[in-house]
Amino acid sequence: MTRRDFIEKSAALSAGLTLSPLLMRAAARPVGANDKIHVGLIGCNGMGFSDLQSFLSNPEFDCIALADIDQSVLDRRAADAEKIQGKKVPYLYKDWRKLIDNKDVDVVIVGTPDHWHCLQLVAACEAGKDVYCEKPLGNSIEECNIMVRAAEKYQRVVQVGQWQRSDPHWQDAMNFVHSGKLGKIRTVRVFSYQGWCPSIPVKPDEAVPEGVDYDMWLGPAPKRPFNRNRFHFTFRWFWDYAGGLMTDWGVHLLDYALYGMNVTAPNSIMASGGKFGYPDDACETPDLLQTIYTFNDFTVMWDHSIGINDGAYGRSHGLGFVGENGTLVIDRGGWEVIPENVNGNQRMEPVALQKSYGGGGLNLHVKNFLECLKARTPEKCNANIQIGAHIAKFAHLGNVAYRTGKKLTWDGKTFHDKKADAYLCKEYRAPWKLPKV
Repeated sequence: MTRRDFIEKSAALSAGLTLSPLLMRAAARPVGANDKIHVGLIGCNGMGFSDLQSFLSNPEFDCIALADIDQSVLDRRAADAEKIQGKKVPYLYKDWRKLIDNKDVDVVIVGTPDHWHCLQLVAACEAGKDVYCEKPLGNSIEECNIMVRAAEKYQRVVQVGQWQRSDPHWQDAMNFVHSGKLGKIRTVRVFSYQGWCPSIPVKPDEAVPEGVDYDMWLGPAPKRPFNRNRFHFTFRWFWDYAGGLMTDWGVHLLDYALYGMNVTAPNSIMASGGKFGYPDDACETPDLLQTIYTFNDFTVMWDHSIGINDGAYGRSHGLGFVGENGTLVIDRGGWEVIPENVNGNQRMEPVALQKSYGGGGLNLHVKNFLECLKARTPEKCNANIQIGAHIAKFAHLGNVAYRTGKKLTWDGKTFHDKKADAYLCKEYRAPWKLPKV
């Protein structure tokens, strides 16, 4: 897509965003019944339903199935989907496997917590369905490897929910980085300071809420009593199900550090942090963490904090490509270049803030997925399975370094360290088994 094409399309899209999703569908070109792509969503509570809303802004998609372990969520989202598409969702499931078995489902959206992604994506691929999977792709390094093999073996189109890959102001910024105008880049600062995210107070275990299939929610994770802190949304702060802010935001932001620097695996990884802000709250993952990835002639530095908004460059999140001539700073709001000024000598011209173009990265990400579905070109997905797996593994490297307290080396398969290698794959709770592909 050229810049002119994008501006024209995003202007039209921005106008459409003032309308309801139902009106957006009605205003789009008509699509014959044989052209419809039938979508099923697994995990309807949070980002999964946001994804479905973007899908349903395209008339080619119809939602025919929803699956969720929480009956209240399932009922609410069925009503929401009916309002959007103007007709009922015919299939509602408490067991996601029934959605996979439904031969009328063409595309599966995996919107479940991280610990479920591998089993559900592999099952969908085996059933011949294409997949849109929320990030991070997997909850361990080995899960990511398995998911890549499944997508490739069954020749499925897979898009990972790293929608910034489809947001054009990020692409423009990377083109500037690649131009060499910044001079030698010595480090990339990557930061996520989430002041909106409060401490999670300790809560007692309790009875499973009515309508919730808690054993299915746990799935391959260890058996534990029901606790609301480990359930909707806040599951991401517990190692059984996720990797904290490192994997939650890291896969978005670290992805562009690697993209901008044209690199893959680091020479070494080390990390330091802990529960410094809220030492006595319920969370297991650190509320502050710094990780340094060392490459041949530069570093990537990850820095996150919960409960604080002041990250760097007056922003709560983003990246700073620190060059000898200047620093390019980017976040979801836009990008700019701050020149180096040494002894009164300004080494390059500044670039004023280039604001985000307002096209809606998630909507564009879904449109890219749709194009790849039609053309059967999985490699052209902006966040294809290989991209999603690589950055998820990269973020997991940082967590492993933190949890071991060691400076680690990584050859793409092993740390050559017994303690670190124990984190390569999680043990699944019976009867669930790690997929073999």
